[in-house]
Amino acid sequence: MKRLWAPWRMEYILKEKDDVCIFCESFAEKKDRETLILFRGESSFIIMNRYPYNNGHLMVAPIRHIANLEDLSEKEKASIFSLIQLSIVCLKKALKPEGFNIGMNLGRIAGAGIEDHLHFHIVPRWAGDTNFMPVLSEVRVMPQLLQESYDQLYNVFHEQAER
Repeated sequence: MKRLWAPWRMEYILKEKDDVCIFCESFAEKKDRETLILFRGESSFIIMNRYPYNNGHLMVAPIRHIANLEDLSEKEKASIFSLIQLSIVCLKKALKPEGFNIGMNLGRIAGAGIEDHLHFHIVPRWAGDTNFMPVLSEVRVMPQLLQESYDQLYNVFHEQAER
């Protein structure tokens, strides 16, 4: 039997779960490369998923710690949608995906890993990106290191935002 090592997953599996909000903590730290924040907007921001489903898996979250979609202000809704749109433009330019999954999970029962701070997932997709590995081995094959993806995307986001 062959083995594919994915040691980066153990960090997530074994990580002690605490009450700290990763979105609030990351935004407050002002260490964008370390926390994987790609872009800071007026009332929302874009952050890479540290445990991605696919290369370029991004999340857009409001700056304000909020769990309910219906509690977003008009300004926050506009900012989030604008950053989702910016994410699509930049991902197309940088990674050339053939499609996207965009969505959110509200509540633990719906699959939310972080229930108290709503966020949208943007997952770039390519033909053939889903293969037998997740089914047989519960392993995803990631073709690029997370920090390399960050550096590639960061430059595109900031070039695009200057336009």
